[in-house]
Amino acid sequence: MKLPYKTTSDSLNRSRFSIILVNPQNQENIGLVARAMKNTGFSELRLVGLEKFEQEAFRPAVHAKDILKKAIFYQSLPEAVADLNLVLASTARQRKAFRVITIDEAAEKIRLFPDHIKIGLVFGNERTGLSDLELRQANFVYFIPQAGRQPSYNLAAAVLITLYTLFRQSASELVAELPPPVSHKEQADCLQIVLAKLEKNGFVHDTNREHVTNLLYDLFGRMTLSDRDQRFLAAIFNKGLNKK
Repeated sequence: MKLPYKTTSDSLNRSRFSIILVNPQNQENIGLVARAMKNTGFSELRLVGLEKFEQEAFRPAVHAKDILKKAIFYQSLPEAVADLNLVLASTARQRKAFRVITIDEAAEKIRLFPDHIKIGLVFGNERTGLSDLELRQANFVYFIPQAGRQPSYNLAAAVLITLYTLFRQSASELVAELPPPVSHKEQADCLQIVLAKLEKNGFVHDTNREHVTNLLYDLFGRMTLSDRDQRFLAAIFNKGLNKK
């Protein structure tokens, strides 16, 4: 497929990014995340599984308290990413059902899409990271390389490394532009149609449901469905369902 190309004065457009923390345990880490965001020019923070900030979050948020004051709280990760087009999740380990790419590859993926789409960067709990169920909400899963057996990066450090990797991108390079993905909710709705068809046909059953579902979420996530893709797949599988 021949891709259009663009040159832009700000190929990153940081205002379209949302940094999403899932069930963070340490309020001080949240403040440090806000500081990392301020240092690199990002501004929207979303929290999942948290209702409010304690004072511990504000103390380390040097010159970044405005980010905490404007933060948005959600009860679930699907709700937090529903309005986004492209979602990338950070993991500290390899996953059986999900293809894991490097942080540099993740940055290159972002550069392939138009600069107006809404992007989410998801980070898990400091102790447990993101579950497979939570990784289903991502289009791409990436990791940050580290030396040997060193324990995984602190939450704030992982966020800072990710944002700096994006921040340092050249603003004037020529980049290919893929069709914009539909919202994450629309991507998920399309996948539910496919899963329903596969279950009705007996391909998905009790013994393989979790594994196959994870594989399909990984595959559909990396497809980053455009409006045309979504309508085409929905038409195919809806027609098949109606025949049964």
